[in-house]
Amino acid sequence: MAAQSRPTLLLTRPEPAATRFAAQLRERFGDGLEILSSPLMAPVFLAPTLPGGWQGTIFTSETGVEGLRRLTGRRGPAVCVGPRTAEAAQAAGWQAEVIGGDANGLVAALTRQPRPGLWLHARGREAAGDLAARLRTAGMSVTEAIVYAQEPRPLTEAARARLMEGAPVIVPLFSPRSAGLFVAQTGGTVAPLLVAAISKAAADAVGPLGALRVECAPTPDGPGMLTALARLMGAGAGA
Repeated sequence: MAAQSRPTLLLTRPEPAATRFAAQLRERFGDGLEILSSPLMAPVFLAPTLPGGWQGTIFTSETGVEGLRRLTGRRGPAVCVGPRTAEAAQAAGWQAEVIGGDANGLVAALTRQPRPGLWLHARGREAAGDLAARLRTAGMSVTEAIVYAQEPRPLTEAARARLMEGAPVIVPLFSPRSAGLFVAQTGGTVAPLLVAAISKAAADAVGPLGALRVECAPTPDGPGMLTALARLMGAGAGA
């Protein structure tokens, strides 16, 4: 098959983040961009026994907000990684504030100014690093509750078919885990791949695929990924 003038973008984020990011992509790159959505993970909400007596909550994802919202009507102060998570927490009734653009930034800020009382980290089953342990080392009293899991999902038939064609495919990967899941399902890919990775760890995880190009986001967030994708759009247009 002849190469297309613009490559297809394969979006593997879970919902609702996938739909929201697709809208951002079209705003940035125009309605002519072909986007295939095939989430590699989907959230499953869990029902752990919650500890008692916590004074504040730590959220590192919107899904963590939703998971805890389903379990309790208790609210109060919350510290959040990123504005999107803080918006979700605020909408659900917490008095939310943004601290740090990522988990490392949150730990650094709370190390400088630890919060008094017991804090609950509502998190997913799969997590990069032990945030609660790091904050306890920094002098805070922190417990945790695993309120959701991101379960793997297979690529759609449309995505598999597109990856077996000869035209380039751009793939944004938002975590090392999603990169690993993508690699596990695409060993027979013949399409030239251009990968936007949210971090070096995600870029390293996709290494076995031998992508035509891997671009790391300058910042580990949505705007950073859009910048990486803009660079890949130029590369893919001439592939």
